[in-house]
Amino acid sequence: MLLVIDAGNTNIVFAVHDGMDWRGNWRLATSAQRTSDEYGVWLEVLLRRAGIQAQEITSTVIGTVVPAALYHLRRLCREWFNAEPLVARASLDWGFDIKTANPEGVGADRLLNALAAHHHYKGPLVVVDFGTATTFDVVDETGAYIGGIISPGINLSIEALHQAAARLPRIGIGRPQMVIGKDTVPAMQSGIYWGYIGMIEGLLTRIEGEFGAPLKAIATGGLAPLFAEGTSKFTAIDPDLTLEGLRLLAARNKPPALPRDRARFLETD
Repeated sequence: MLLVIDAGNTNIVFAVHDGMDWRGNWRLATSAQRTSDEYGVWLEVLLRRAGIQAQEITSTVIGTVVPAALYHLRRLCREWFNAEPLVARASLDWGFDIKTANPEGVGADRLLNALAAHHHYKGPLVVVDFGTATTFDVVDETGAYIGGIISPGINLSIEALHQAAARLPRIGIGRPQMVIGKDTVPAMQSGIYWGYIGMIEGLLTRIEGEFGAPLKAIATGGLAPLFAEGTSKFTAIDPDLTLEGLRLLAARNKPPALPRDRARFLETD
């Protein structure tokens, strides 16, 4: 079985694939201070509840945009599952070209989304990922990654609004039925929700115009279903696209071997 680890700025998602289906999917708040043993104890309990024994995990893959978290995640794979993790990097075999000025600077999550989206939906397309940042990533008809857009995420915008304006409360995310709010909270909810819908629709239109051909739009991330309700721009909603990208990347690349010496075993790279 394959253990997939997607470490984002807000959450780390652990999932297990048995070669045919996903067997489990668990989420933990991201913390660079959390040790490999803390991960291991927590994850072992969840695996057991899903009917999976630790020794059934034979390979591991990590995608992370949080470099500080990689050290303990790698140790988790080595010490708890006796497997050297494949770490998603631009230098691996992705099966497509990365047509940017600095391929190594592209976040692993964005490349993983591109890989899975083209595999399942075929390009040309754009992936909109509702994460800590809201990203737009463009894939051409051959599957090549050609670039995209990074904008502030929904939760970041809500927190910034609350922190910067003394009388504005912290609000939750929801779809208001009316655009014109009759009080402060409904007005803020409308600004966040319909403001993001306007941004999504506007940017997708501009991307398509610059690309010069129609593009499928694929929504991913935990908030994708909520925001897809407010627009007809999306071709598909796939909340777990990044996990699927990690699975496909692991299938394309040979699993790395565990280091033989103890000193190398404890290194981060």
